[in-house]
Amino acid sequence: MPELRHVGLNLLYLVPGEVGGSEIYAHELVDALGRARPDVRFTAYAGREAAPSLRAQGWPANVRVHEVPVTARNKPARVAAEVTLLPGAAARAGVDLLHSLGTTSPPVVGRPSVVTILDLIYEAYPGTFPPAALMGLRALVGPAARRATRVITISEAVKRDVVARLRVPAERVRPVLLGSGVRPADAATPEAELRERLALGDGRLALCVSAALVHKNLPRLLEAFARLDPGHDDVRLVVAGHHGREHDALVAEVARLGLTGRVVLTGWIADEDLEGLYAAADVCVYPSLYEGFGMPVLEAMVRGVPLACSNATSLPEVAGDAALLFDPHDPASIAAAMTRLLDDPAEADRLRAAGRAQAATFTWERCAAGVLDVYDEALRAAHAR
Repeated sequence: MPELRHVGLNLLYLVPGEVGGSEIYAHELVDALGRARPDVRFTAYAGREAAPSLRAQGWPANVRVHEVPVTARNKPARVAAEVTLLPGAAARAGVDLLHSLGTTSPPVVGRPSVVTILDLIYEAYPGTFPPAALMGLRALVGPAARRATRVITISEAVKRDVVARLRVPAERVRPVLLGSGVRPADAATPEAELRERLALGDGRLALCVSAALVHKNLPRLLEAFARLDPGHDDVRLVVAGHHGREHDALVAEVARLGLTGRVVLTGWIADEDLEGLYAAADVCVYPSLYEGFGMPVLEAMVRGVPLACSNATSLPEVAGDAALLFDPHDPASIAAAMTRLLDDPAEADRLRAAGRAQAATFTWERCAAGVLDVYDEALRAAHAR
């Protein structure tokens, strides 16, 4: 079997600050891979926006960044570079294997290839994407995945989706779960400052860290919050995340439900503000209908915040028995889980401890070990042809 000496990493999708959890995946996994295999060279291929910051990332010495002359924010140009420029760059560098970390990959690579498919939200909730982006994803992801030597998914739930929706044989798909996402910030905004600036009042706080997108299911969360009995009038619901495509509809729904003043939609917030909100929160709630993994679930557990979350897709895999699970399609089920965490201190304390223990099992070292196993498997499979 050929020895793994040089891995190419396709990070052309990466635009700093604009690609969500997939940026965390790239930063943390590449660092862990470099540390796990100091005998292997890793070349990260990135566009003009990401290359400078990746060079300053502090990755191990065996990781180098190669800038591809493309503006990654221009998606048609990025896809064209991925299909035409990237395979040639990998060939000239003599990489043994090319790993594409961001769901899309070149359909023809000329060497063993691995692609990580983060999720198939574009298939499950196509309204989340502009029509042109949706057409592009449907044209690119499936054919390239079927040609890849191996496919990595970030949960068993996504593996099931890839097999069913993309028709990739199950024996070529390997789930490798992630490590903990955003580490606690070095500093947290003081609670008093956040309460004053965001008009949070002095009562209890229920925190949902989520962008305003269709699959995040925020209208049902608002309906559930409106169902809480009058003993919870002191509670404020804080939705912290980018003002996505559904923001205006959410604002209208807040008004329709009579929740004005009790629901705060923060939009994007700085890391120290988010850290302060986690510290101040009495509960976290995450009602998403579809997640490839579910970083906010892990982030809440790392910080010991009692968590109620959806029982859909990957979320039960991540939460285990360290969260109250609810039916995300049923506002009454969401409301019941929130009520229990707000009213049952013993259960809240149990979940604080269970959450920290569950989160500790998700490490980037473990993730890197799983990815390296897939590399070895891909090399063996290619050699056996």
